[in-house]
Amino acid sequence: MSAPPSNRHPSRRRFLSIVAAGSASLLAGGFLPTTLRASKAPSLVSWSGIVLGAEASIQLHHTDPEQARALLRQCLAEIQRLESFFSLYDDRSLLSRLNRQGELIDPPAEFLELLSIATDLGHQTHGVFDVTIHPVVEATRRHFAVGGSSEELDLDKQLSLVDFRRLSVHRDRIKLELPSSAVTLNGIAQGFITDRIALLLRQNGIHHSLIDLGEKRALDSHPSGRPWNLLLADANERRTVELDNMALSSSGGYGTPFDATGRHHHLIDPRTGISVNRHRSVHVLAPDATTADALSTALATCRAEETQALLDCFPRAKAIFI
Repeated sequence: MSAPPSNRHPSRRRFLSIVAAGSASLLAGGFLPTTLRASKAPSLVSWSGIVLGAEASIQLHHTDPEQARALLRQCLAEIQRLESFFSLYDDRSLLSRLNRQGELIDPPAEFLELLSIATDLGHQTHGVFDVTIHPVVEATRRHFAVGGSSEELDLDKQLSLVDFRRLSVHRDRIKLELPSSAVTLNGIAQGFITDRIALLLRQNGIHHSLIDLGEKRALDSHPSGRPWNLLLADANERRTVELDNMALSSSGGYGTPFDATGRHHHLIDPRTGISVNRHRSVHVLAPDATTADALSTALATCRAEETQALLDCFPRAKAIFI
């Protein structure tokens, strides 16, 4: 899955940076207190912080800076509420409770919605995207943390727990049917939260704004009338992507690898338990950030011969492989 090594240390997707001319210089900061500031671009007020372990920002277009700041505060309250549902590294989160107890009774609507989307995507991708991969990721991490070798890595037990079809999602209960199985939403939650914030802003009449909560989503064009320009920065290649009413998600084996060689990391094929190194990075453009997030994870871990068939299932999405 497209998961960071830790929710507490932002390292995921640092290489994707905003280079839109006239955009704000975003300040680093923790989730709370937040950083709010006026942008150099006319009518843009921006926030920056950390969401689910990733550097995050919102550039909000509004003619009234005070109203913009008030609306940003609403966004941050909603982000914090959703993060308390989906964080894998907060023992108090609903996801941690699900993994610890094996079930959740009467889950909140947003938690139910995201788990339903995740299982649907499991079916659409024929298991390439599988949120029950967490036991394999954690076992791989632990193995190399204590100095284990690639030859000694045995994941048969953990792989037997990976099956999104055994995640039962119903309105009154979510249940892990396989004992000791566990869910990670690190390959989809940031996209989902991004889309929820986009909906909140749209409901408040906001246009020409950019949301970056680990995944990027542009609400219309930049206030200047051109698209939002984002740079896909790679050690060997630099490419600019234009966003206008689209979302962008990136996945790659960057960040902190599990072993010294860098071959073992969080992008693991759920069917084999093996980290995939086919591409340095995969970038997906799609109409919504939830789909872009999950699809970038799936495309980064699927077999080469599966790539086109997977893309054919999402005709409005476009992938860039580096």
